[in-house]
Amino acid sequence: MRLVRIAPDTHNDLMQTVLLIAASRGLGLAMAEKFLKKDWNVVGTVRGSTRTKLHDLADRYPGRLEIESLDICDQAQVKALHQRLSGRTFEMLFVNAGTTNNEKETIAEVTTEEFVRVMTTNALCPMRVVESLQNLVTSNGLIGVMSSGQGSLTNNVNGMREVYRGSKAALNQFMRSFAARQATTKRALVLMAPGWVRTDLGGPEARLSIDESVPNLVNVLLEKQARPGLEYLDYLGRTVPW
Repeated sequence: MRLVRIAPDTHNDLMQTVLLIAASRGLGLAMAEKFLKKDWNVVGTVRGSTRTKLHDLADRYPGRLEIESLDICDQAQVKALHQRLSGRTFEMLFVNAGTTNNEKETIAEVTTEEFVRVMTTNALCPMRVVESLQNLVTSNGLIGVMSSGQGSLTNNVNGMREVYRGSKAALNQFMRSFAARQATTKRALVLMAPGWVRTDLGGPEARLSIDESVPNLVNVLLEKQARPGLEYLDYLGRTVPW
């Protein structure tokens, strides 16, 4: 169900637009606000039909922010969103959705149901969104997914967060396969590692605040627009080892 539909005016038509998946809170909400401050238009998605902080943000930027309802793990909703946006183009598609589990739970201890939940939400569903919505992105636009530094095999020297790490490593691999199928594309493709951020997902002990991560992360995305091909980058633009 579409929650907010803003009729574009001539001025807005001249602006670039990002389709931001999962923007109701945390990193996604902060990204939406930063893009608006950078003079981008935003189409952001939320789960369900209740009012969120993204709606409050839309009130502050009239005519600049549209809100769509989407559960990324409901493929019928993904298809419906594509139909609603059919005929439009976006300079950027960024999928921010993700979840976590008990960080101390090892792969030997996790239940099958919990393993499937985390892997589905963090790896399968984001890539399904990318596959389903990619044709809405301009031929020289950017497609990005929120990964994590914990998806790096090279950097995993301490263990912990085993299921979460595995889900992000799987996401990275799937994105590499997606990129390999588009070896000649002019599009920029990116897996972003936002750092350990104090959000509902990152927890209160995380090293970075949202304000320390997201403004830099958005700047990295804007710079990456000019570089076709896939990169795995952190919020400061540094390459993360696969």
